[in-house]
Amino acid sequence: MKNRFCLLTFFTATFFGVAQENLQKIDSLREVVVTSSRIDLPFKENSRTIQIITAEDIKKAGVNNLADALQYISGVDVRRQGLNGMQADLYIRGGGFDQTLLLIDGIKLDDPQTGHHTLNLALPIEVIKRIEIIKGPAARVFGQNAFTGAINIVTQDKLESSLISKAQGGSFGQFIAEITGAVNLENSNHILHFSKQSSEGYRKNTDFDNTNYVLRSQFNKAKLPINLISAFSERKFGAQNFYGVTNSAALPYEVTQASLIGLSTEIKNGNFTWKPRLYWRRNQDEYIFIRTNPSIYRNLHITNKIAAELNGAYQSSLGTTGIGLEFSKYMIQSNNLGNAEREIATLFLEHRFSLFKGVLDITPGVAVSYFSDFDNRAFPGLDIGVKVSDKIRVYSNVGYTYRVPTYTDLNYSDPATLGNPNLQAERAFAQELGFKYHTNNIDFMVALFNRETVNFIDYRRASSEDLWQPVNIDVETRGVETAMKYSFSTQKMNHQLQLGYTYIDDSIDTDLISKNGINSMRHQVMLGYNINLFKGFNQNIAYRYIERTSRISYNVYDLNTSYRHNNWEASILVQNVFNADYSENTSVPMPKGSVLFGLKYHFR
Repeated sequence: MKNRFCLLTFFTATFFGVAQENLQKIDSLREVVVTSSRIDLPFKENSRTIQIITAEDIKKAGVNNLADALQYISGVDVRRQGLNGMQADLYIRGGGFDQTLLLIDGIKLDDPQTGHHTLNLALPIEVIKRIEIIKGPAARVFGQNAFTGAINIVTQDKLESSLISKAQGGSFGQFIAEITGAVNLENSNHILHFSKQSSEGYRKNTDFDNTNYVLRSQFNKAKLPINLISAFSERKFGAQNFYGVTNSAALPYEVTQASLIGLSTEIKNGNFTWKPRLYWRRNQDEYIFIRTNPSIYRNLHITNKIAAELNGAYQSSLGTTGIGLEFSKYMIQSNNLGNAEREIATLFLEHRFSLFKGVLDITPGVAVSYFSDFDNRAFPGLDIGVKVSDKIRVYSNVGYTYRVPTYTDLNYSDPATLGNPNLQAERAFAQELGFKYHTNNIDFMVALFNRETVNFIDYRRASSEDLWQPVNIDVETRGVETAMKYSFSTQKMNHQLQLGYTYIDDSIDTDLISKNGINSMRHQVMLGYNINLFKGFNQNIAYRYIERTSRISYNVYDLNTSYRHNNWEASILVQNVFNADYSENTSVPMPKGSVLFGLKYHFR
């Protein structure tokens, strides 16, 4: 407790007591254009709760994967199950892991088997340009899986010709090797990444061996650029207690293979901008209950998604009109869930009115979806923003959102669980009111939100003699979140302070016993302090406090130190510095005192 008090005192003194000199700009957020929707808008003009993680932010934190990077964002709950983001689930504002949509350059990575596979294709840090986190009702922008929000990974597209090699090693037999190459040619550019990650595990049956390949190319740069994204990730890992507590004789083992191929371009013709996109995503999931004897119990699931989109925007004297048409076909082959197909077609329409010389913006919109196996739905929504000054924006949005059950919800069965083919689709009406303040050195936001969910899907039972089964319940979620980033300089040293707080309250209408509990964050506190003591030296301290609705709470401190000289960079990442005993997922304890040493070289 004394150490925590001293550290918090240091943060406070740094923030309020130092003289501000030579103020440092905050990552040029004003110039960032949020590209995940049909109407591209600068960050400062958006009337939604959107947070940006830049490549520079990731570099300062020293994290190695997307799951760890998202840990420091208020309102985002990343429940990891082990080291290096090897498997993790994404939650936004108290929703479920099936209710968060992940995108890569606008490509939707939803999987019809389960939301547990959302991060199977989380791209390596070296190829990420920025991460856009969009919170609140997003169905009218992205479709049915963006129930509580969406996260869009924007890939690097303009790296200079170079070769970057990186090696890390540390606690629990961790070893990470990466190589990233970039080539800029006259009419094309290419980024190729390969990485290998492995560990002996920090407790029984938690070893892993992961392999990643990524190719990002742009062709025909001088005329009509064609963008290609291709990725493959294979993860092999011991999954002890990942899906609930198992008996001591069980040694669960899982192998996932996720791949993606996507093509896109952008066509500008007068006041029209068109963005066609075509992609294919495949996921294979093999689960073995006892890894030394696969014949006892083995599940094999293969899912495919093929999708085509055409998004457009039209500029006129009345504002900007966004239109989109999307068709997706999902296929699953499984020895447990059966074989099935699902088609979803969605028409998107929205218009942004800009009134009183840009002081007021109003954006009504709707998405209308056809489902081959569920009722057709319309998701209307409305965003309103008021530009109080160049620094201040007040905004509000309301909207309906929807999610059809996964095939795991509908059909999965094992000795303790039984699927429910009679499940209804989840529906919600959500509202939000927010405030943003942005200057060259301060970025601040606060938002109040409320979500009334009908038919929320949760695994429950009436008594210990019953099987766990997904059922529909009603949940009302309300809360507040705030975040601030503050940059300043003292005596030629650059500092950056980040603060975040989230409060979530759930009201649940059921007396049934829950398997895992909605278990939302009730209180979430984030503190981060970064300092450049001298040229090339970077020090980052991060603190997280989480209290869940189960009243379980924990404090975690992470520390990253790096030094760069010419083309070399050395780093030390220490996670859970004070060896806190905690779990992010209810049945999986996280490792204590993990240390990772790294060395990186940039060939130019």
